[in-house]
Parts: sequence; structure tokens; C-alpha cells
Amino acid sequence: MKTKLPLIISFILLYTFTIKASEKYNKENRPNFVIIYCDDLGYGDLACFGHPTIKTPNLDKMAIEGQKWTSFYVSASVCSPSRAGLLTGRLGVRTGMFGNKFRVLFPNSPEGLPQSEITIAKELHKKNYITACIGKWHLGHHFESMPIQNGFDYFYGAPFSNDMSKKEQAKIGNKKYPYEYLIYDQNTVVAKDPDQTQLTSMFTQKAISFIQENKRNPFFLYLAHPMPHFPVYSSNAFQGKSARGSYGDTVEEIDWSVGQILKTLEENNLEKNTLVIFTSDNGPWLIKKELGGSAGLLREGKGSICEGGFRVPCIMWGGMVKPGQITDMGSTLDLFPTFCDMADIKMPEDRQYDGVSLKNVITQKTLTKRKMFYYYRGNDLYAIRKGAYKIFFAYKPAYGKTPKIVYKNPCLYNLEHDPEARYDIAYKYPELVKELVAYKIKYLKNTVSKASIFDITKK
Repeated sequence: MKTKLPLIISFILLYTFTIKASEKYNKENRPNFVIIYCDDLGYGDLACFGHPTIKTPNLDKMAIEGQKWTSFYVSASVCSPSRAGLLTGRLGVRTGMFGNKFRVLFPNSPEGLPQSEITIAKELHKKNYITACIGKWHLGHHFESMPIQNGFDYFYGAPFSNDMSKKEQAKIGNKKYPYEYLIYDQNTVVAKDPDQTQLTSMFTQKAISFIQENKRNPFFLYLAHPMPHFPVYSSNAFQGKSARGSYGDTVEEIDWSVGQILKTLEENNLEKNTLVIFTSDNGPWLIKKELGGSAGLLREGKGSICEGGFRVPCIMWGGMVKPGQITDMGSTLDLFPTFCDMADIKMPEDRQYDGVSLKNVITQKTLTKRKMFYYYRGNDLYAIRKGAYKIFFAYKPAYGKTPKIVYKNPCLYNLEHDPEARYDIAYKYPELVKELVAYKIKYLKNTVSKASIFDITKK
């Protein structure tokens, strides 16, 4: 026993030193980052954002303990360009990740996210972060466009939306649809057209395992749920539970998933040093009616240049977050510079970014540096928000063949007074309209649009 005692003491001291060193390593300037990204979740789909029958106790708790952002925007009102904007911090016109004919990527799209783009995951590698993408990717299915080749150390998920499935398309009469919904582990396909009722719970468990396995390292987890995009599914434990029907069941299971992630962080003493951001890729898919979500008091939804297409629910939570409601503008475009700022990484200087750091807003509740927001459909700029005011230069419905309407006299709305953008007040503020029209001309003159990657077709 005497001979073993020094060895045991040495082991204890070494273990203690390792833990302390790991804690210090993370506490100094390397917080963990978790983004929980939903698909087609609307501004009005959470209890804490006003839904009367969908129960979201875990998200409500997040909103109380953290920050609830009420003017938070995505870079596009449809999936692929929105996700590209989040991960690169750049608008689609700068990256080519947009489409005018094809608004998202499909299983027959010949290209995807360019290797020349820098993702959040790539940039965080500079400070030795371990990175994971779990769930929906939708930025290209070719080898060079997949997560592992774009900065993620671990990928478990699907390259496309859950409706891009041979099995699901057959259910709605499209029996000739040739593509299967694939699940990848790293770069290897491990399942084809799986049981979608298990997706939320399966991806949640993968996310929990990633956190537990990397709790000693700084990490970035991008958990991108395929739901509540149509078709909506939930596991047996949630089916028939929500007063909102099957769509509500799906959202309530996502809320459960959030609870499991937060519980895992707390059990591993990571909550003080982890920033968790919950949001959605765009507004609700209203044409799916009861199987789609709600934009609440906002106008229109997915695919639209109105508020319901671009403004999404956002909650930020963690020990560094100063609680409260944030009514200033923020965007998923801001997450790249925010994470770099919080991880003490200098932003790349060889390209232009469209985001600003939200670090001081998150930690001190200061005013945001974001003063402008741009509403693009493809590479066409339809509207601009400056402060409280949003000016529409043109309009086109989210779906259908109705041609674009260019306004001879632009419409102006005060989104703080009129969040639905129902009451045109351009006649009250002719000088502001004139200023914003001139600003648009100058902005577009200095913003060169790359060619669309989405509109490329196979030769």
C-alpha cells in the first residue's frame, strides 16, 4: 500500500491540474457555442412569442433566464441561402448562394457551398475548437460542399429537406421522384429514407453525446433540426399531445430537445461558459396550412420579403448572457463576427462581411451596432430597414407566377408602431423616402452580385 500511495497522490494531483487547466482554458476567452436551428419555425410558434396552444416550457425558461430577441432576422426567407448566411456571415449575393429560378438547392443541383467560403466552423479551428454539424445541412450534397470539407469535425445528418424523399413524395402522388432522403455519418451514407418520427430524438441524442465527449474542449455545436418543415413528424411520446395538432406535436418535441441540451450542459457544469442560441432558418410555410406554422402578428411567411418571411424567433441563453428582452435588430449574419469576437479571433480581412458583433449586447445589454437590414429575393433587393423604418421598393408574393410589382412611389412603414407593415406612411416622410432611395442606389452600386450557384443546371 505504501508503494502505491505516491502513485495515487500523483494521479489525483495530475487529474486535478488537468481539470483546472481545462476550466481555465475555456474561461479565459473560449466559450462554447451551440446553435439550435429549426426549419420553417414561425415567429408566432412558441408560447413565449405568443402562441396560445403550443406549450414550450424549456424555451420559455430560456427566454426568462436569457435574452428574447424580437427583431431578429435571417439573411433570406428560404432555406439554403439562409443557412449559408448564418455559417458564412455573408449575404448570398457575395457568395453566390442564392437563386432566382431555383430558390434552394435540390438533389440534382450540380454545385453547393464554395470551398473558397469560410464557415464559422473553419474560423473557430484557429482557436482549437471541436466542431459538429448535426441534422439538416442543405448547402450542397457533393463531396466538396459537405460539412466535413467545410470546417466541421463531425457530421451526422441529412444534406436536404425532409420532403426531398422518394418515400415522402410518393405519399403525395409523385411516384416518379428518384431521390432518397439520406442520413450521413461523416461522409458515409448510413440510412436511406429513415423513419422520420425518430429524427428529432435521434439528432438530439447525437448532440448530447457530442457535448459529453468534448466537455473538456472548447466546442461549437450546430444542431439543425429538420422540423417543423413539412412533412411534420414527432415520436410516439409526443404524437397527439398538443392542442395545435401534429404541427404542435413536432414543435413541442423540439422544445423537449432544447430541454435535453440545456440539462446536459448543466450536468457537465458547462452552462456558465456556453452560449446557446435558438432560432429558425426562415418564416412559416403558410401554403401548408394547418401543417405549417404561424408568423404571429407579422405579415406573410416563408418565401416572402415581408416581415413574416425574414423575422424569426430568437432566444439566447448562457452564463454570459445578461437577461432581458432585446428589441433592437439582430441577424444570423451577426453570429460569425459575434463568435469570433467572443473567442478572440480576428475576422478575415480578405472579404466583406454583412454582420456585426453582438457580444456587448449579449453580455451587457448595450444597443446593437446593426442599423440596417436588407431584404433580398435571389439577388434582387426588394426592401431595406433602417432603424424603425422599412421601405419597400417592390413586391412579389412568396409563391406563384404573379410578376414582380415595382413601386413608382416606394412604401414606408414604421415597424415599431406597425410590425405587420400594413400602414404606408411614405406621404408623411418624403425626405426619409428620398434618403433611402438614394441610399439603395449607392448601396447597389457598391455591392457586386456573384453569379447564382443555385441556378446552375447540369449540362
